[in-house]
Amino acid sequence: MPDKSLIIFLHGIGATGAQLMPLASSWSNNLPETRFIAPDAPMHHRYGHQWFSTEGNPLDPARILAARQAFDELITDAVRREGFADAQNRIAFVGVSQGAIMALDAVASGRWKVGALVAFSGLLPPQPVSPASKGTPVLLVHGENDTTIPPMASRRAAAQLGSAGFKVELDVERGTGHTISSTGAQKALSFLKRTLP
Repeated sequence: MPDKSLIIFLHGIGATGAQLMPLASSWSNNLPETRFIAPDAPMHHRYGHQWFSTEGNPLDPARILAARQAFDELITDAVRREGFADAQNRIAFVGVSQGAIMALDAVASGRWKVGALVAFSGLLPPQPVSPASKGTPVLLVHGENDTTIPPMASRRAAAQLGSAGFKVELDVERGTGHTISSTGAQKALSFLKRTLP
């Protein structure tokens, strides 16, 4: 029987997909009919890969637009390869930092109508939010002590998505920095068990 769902991990800047696979190992027993993939972002970075360059203004709209095409091509190929091309509702994006920015942009722009979205330490680039993907439940997890992307970014994203009709859960974790804590990982797991078909 084919897997029922696909979780796509989206890593942060200067990292690789492989660095998120231990999370897949810790979740796999609880999500037995789920396949996990973690592609490398298309751009090179001196420490690994990145979804877009952060030189100058990292949130320059032109840069996010340019990153969209490469992101969409990469994810479309991966989804087709895994056999989920006609089943976006059975896919979840789980992004961290820059990967969370790309995942939030993909869903908020209405390009991807996935079954669930988890964003760790992310932000929503300044843009109008399309209600086209509002069927995608969203979990935002952010460390209260994050100095890389302040937790205000997730609070703002929750408000923007909520006013566009999205069902959003926000968890700001006390004592946590710019990372995925074990509590955050556990929250994400129970959210995915609840939301993915």
